[in-house]
Amino acid sequence: MTVALVDYGAGNLRSAANALRAAGAEDLVVTAEPETIARAERIVLPGVGAFGQCIGAIRARAGLEEALAEAVLQRGRPFLGICVGMQLLATTGHEHGTHAGLGWIPGEVRPLAPQDPRLRVPHMGWNAVAVVRPGLVAPGWAYFVHGYAFHPAEPADLVATTDHGGPVTAAVARGPILGVQFHPEKSQAWGLALLARFLAWRP
Repeated sequence: MTVALVDYGAGNLRSAANALRAAGAEDLVVTAEPETIARAERIVLPGVGAFGQCIGAIRARAGLEEALAEAVLQRGRPFLGICVGMQLLATTGHEHGTHAGLGWIPGEVRPLAPQDPRLRVPHMGWNAVAVVRPGLVAPGWAYFVHGYAFHPAEPADLVATTDHGGPVTAAVARGPILGVQFHPEKSQAWGLALLARFLAWRP
């Protein structure tokens, strides 16, 4: 089973690759080659940085966005988006301007606005994950680093939340697509268990 970890210049690739291998990914390739991604049996899209920077990096690589869509939307390959990689699933992102996302899960990415002014933005550190819709994500504690949040247009796409001065989307899912705002690769045993479930997932 080939797992493609997408290298588009905006991800924490080393720790993500190490975590995926620890979770059971034996045939892991770190790649930006559209042909390899289109043939992969599972795809992981990490992301560190700003929404516009990351979607721009994907679209700057010829054929990459099309290969992702072919593998996931046409062939139904299981997909995991991590942090900004999850936010890019949205229709639109409002970080340093307005940018069109992949549009796979309708919604917007907007700045975090905690109701408690004492809470810092970006939201950084460990926080509880509460499950809204049972599936791959289990209740537990995960590591977050983000200043923006995904607001899905359809309530059915919301899988899990966390709290940072109000509910914040922690995970979304639709069909073979799972996106998580937290970093499973930094979330110790709980995060590795999530990655293992993703590797065994048959959506």
